[in-house]
Order: sequence, then C-alpha cells, then structure tokens
Amino acid sequence: MQTDTFKISALSPHLFWDVDISKLSLHDNKQFIVKRILEYGLLSDWMQLNQYLDINEIADIVSGIKDLDCKSLSFIATLSKRPKEKFLCYTTQQSTAQHWNF
Repeated sequence: MQTDTFKISALSPHLFWDVDISKLSLHDNKQFIVKRILEYGLLSDWMQLNQYLDINEIADIVSGIKDLDCKSLSFIATLSKRPKEKFLCYTTQQSTAQHWNF
C-alpha cells in the first residue's frame, strides 16, 4: 500500500517523547512504532500509518507483540477480522492477580 514515504516527524510528538525520533525508521522499528500509535496515538496518527501499511501488515506486526493493552488488541482484531487468539499478547497475558469480585 505504501503511497508515500512514512515520516515519523509528522506523527504526534507525544508518541516518542522518550526516544530520539531521528534514529527511528519504520523499516527497523516497525513493532515499536505501531505499538505506540495503537496505544497512545491520535486518529491522525492511525490514518497516516494506515496509508503506508495495509491493515493485514499491521495485524501481522501486532501479532508478535507480547504486551499490548486490551483496547488496542480489540481495535486491531476487529479491523483485521482476526480472532484475538491469533495475537501473542492475548495468549501470553500478564499474570497480575485480580481482586475477587463478590
């Protein structure tokens, strides 16, 4: 789908506040960039990513992420029409003890 070159500097600045964006490239850091956009990005960030990468490519990248939040997982699973069980973050959830519900 790659319509233009992907410009990380055009994304919201709050996504990469803790890293040097001049050292990031979508080719080398796909998983990191996609995870940040899914978890903290604005709609405009998502649209820019989706213009460059097809939804199936994004789902393939996300399927290898171990620690994605539930909302982002539901979002990408719904858009890609893949069951949540196909994503690594669903099958290897963190073992945080939950409080009992009475």
